[in-house]
This record gives sequence, C-alpha cells and structure tokens, in this order.
Amino acid sequence: MTISPMIESFVFHFGEMGSRWGFNRTVGQMYALMVVSDKPINANEIAEVLNISRGNVSMGIKELQSWQLIQLHHYPGDRKEYYSPKGDIWDMANTVFEERRKREVDPTLSLLRDILLEQPGNDSEAYAQNRMREIHDLLETLVAWTSELQGLNPDKLNRLMKLGTGVSKVMDLLSKANKSSSAKSKSRNKDQLPFRDTSNTHSDSPMRDDSND
Repeated sequence: MTISPMIESFVFHFGEMGSRWGFNRTVGQMYALMVVSDKPINANEIAEVLNISRGNVSMGIKELQSWQLIQLHHYPGDRKEYYSPKGDIWDMANTVFEERRKREVDPTLSLLRDILLEQPGNDSEAYAQNRMREIHDLLETLVAWTSELQGLNPDKLNRLMKLGTGVSKVMDLLSKANKSSSAKSKSRNKDQLPFRDTSNTHSDSPMRDDSND
C-alpha cells in the first residue's frame, strides 16, 4: 500500500496534532491514515505505509480502541483484521472530547470537590479554597455547556458554530435591552411618587367674619 505526498503530509501532521490531544504521534498517524483511506485497512498495510513495526501497530490499535475511535472488520476467506474510523468527523470530535473529559477534567473536579469539603485551618487555606471553588465552578459550567452541545445533532451544531460573532452581537443587544428596560422602570418609579393634595388646606390666619360689619 502506498500513499501520495499530499496524503502523507496530512497523516504526519495529524500525528503531531494527536500528541497534543492526548495520544502519541504514531497513534495519531495511524488514525489519520484510517480517516483518509476509502476502505478499511489492516495492520500490515499500516506498518508498511508508516514504516513502523507490527508491535507498534498492535499497541496503537489497542490505544485507539480504548478511545473508541475505530471499528473492526472481518471479510470472508480473509483471516486479517481490518480497521476503519468509527462514525463521522463529528463523532470523532465528540469522542475525543468525551474521553479527555473522563481522563483529565473529571479527576480534577473530583479532587476539587474533596478539598472544598474540608474545613480550612487558617486564612491562607480559606483564600486558597475560594480560588479553587472558582476553578471548580468554571469547569462545571464548561462541562455542562459542552454536554449540551454534544446533545445537538450535527446539523444544529454546525448552524450554531456558523453563527460565530453573531452570538456575541445577540448577547450585546440583549444586554442593552435589559439596561434600557431597567432605566425605564426606574423612571416610572420616580413618576409614581406619592402626590400631596393641598386643595383642602387652610391658612393658619383666622377667617374674617364680615357679618357684623
């Protein structure tokens, strides 16, 4: 099996990016090769194209399976095992995020929760707990938000992402509308101050009786 220079460039770059996503460069290259292959490929083909040992291929396949990123295929009369990506590109992105959340974010949240349950022993620990609570709340908000996004189907998620800065503009308009509504409410409250009726008030000086004049 051979690949063109264009595909080779993508595969090797994907390997470098994979090392930043949580798995090593070789595993990233293997997955990229499966992504751009128009049919499932076997371990021998992977080893030949990437010029790596069968042992490395075997370990890489196990790693990708633990990430739930690939699926296994068998063909009648062929004892080899063939592999392809599981799902589409959106599925890949969701799976990578979900696995990284389990491996990185969840343990951090668990640690923070345990620490925040402890009673601070001094002012320094109290201050540190407040800062850790801010981190905890931010992470929980991000996890909840991304979970909502993951629940959207690809079409809705794609439309949402294409809004881009439009979302920020809508938020600015809502903020201005809320401020305007608040200002009008305050103005109405001022106009509705109690009114003092002075129509029946009398002068402090005694009334003059002219009946005897």
